[in-house]
This record gives sequence, C-alpha cells and structure tokens, in this order.
Amino acid sequence: MAGTKDKIFSSKIKFNGIFPFSELYKFCYEWLTEEPGLLVRENKYVEKLSGDSKKIDIEWTGEKEINDYFKFEVKVEFKIVGLKQVETIQNNAKVKTNEGEVEIKVGGSLVKDYKGRFETSGIKMFLRAIYEKWVIVSGIHAMENKLNSVCDEFLSQAKAYLDLEGKK
Repeated sequence: MAGTKDKIFSSKIKFNGIFPFSELYKFCYEWLTEEPGLLVRENKYVEKLSGDSKKIDIEWTGEKEINDYFKFEVKVEFKIVGLKQVETIQNNAKVKTNEGEVEIKVGGSLVKDYKGRFETSGIKMFLRAIYEKWVIVSGIHAMENKLNSVCDEFLSQAKAYLDLEGKK
C-alpha cells in the first residue's frame, strides 16, 4: 500500500440481550455502504458451535476514495458470543430471534497519498512532508473530523438499533 495511514478513530460498543443477528448484520452493512458510501469487503466470517450456542467472528474493511490524495479506511469487527435462537412475543405472535452478547469494534484510518504519487523518490517524499505540514494542514484536519464523525455515527446507529430491537 502506498502513502501513509493515520489511525484517527478507535472505539467499541457492547450489548447483551435479545437481537436478530441477521437483521443486525444487514443493518450495519447497509448503513456503511449507503450513508458514508464505503465499499465494504468481508475479510473474515467464522462461526463456532458450542452446544446450542454460537460464537461468531466477523471482520469487514470499508474504503472510500475522497479525492486523488485522501482515502478513508474503516475496519469493523464483530465478536458475538453465546448466540442462541429464542422466541419472543411481538404483537401477540411468537417470533424467532436471537439472544447473546455482541461487541462491535470500529477503527478508522485516513490514508494520505494512497496512490503513491509522492513515493517515487526521496525529493517527492520530502515535498509531500512540506505539502502536508504547511499547505493542506486544514484539509487534513477536515478529513480527520469527517472520518471521526462517520465512525462515531456508525457506532451510535448500531447501538441505537440494538437498544431498540432489544426492547421489542
């Protein structure tokens, strides 16, 4: 990978209770692809059965090229333990859903010069340092703030979804 990657955001949420796992998965994926417009890849999906419950590990990477110089990279990790199928009553009807503990970790990185245009020689790397330190410093701060708010909003939306679904 060309350019430099600066980690801007790192946080997580935890939830223990009733939630529809497949709906949570779909909600998170759709939010990331539609709201900030990330191209999301699933790097890992591992399910382990233990009796009547599952442990699931999922890792996604979402990327978005902002312009010729900046790119957002968002990593999302889901750790689900003790996932069981349960029945609840909603609107006087039995509904199958899930119960368990979920942890969602998010890391956001700002990638600068992701095409590696300044990586071709020592003088260009020196010029990039000057460019970033003196010319586009406010642009870098604006990109960091935008990425920070995207990651924070994603976690807020996921938490609100879990809180809402857990109360049904």
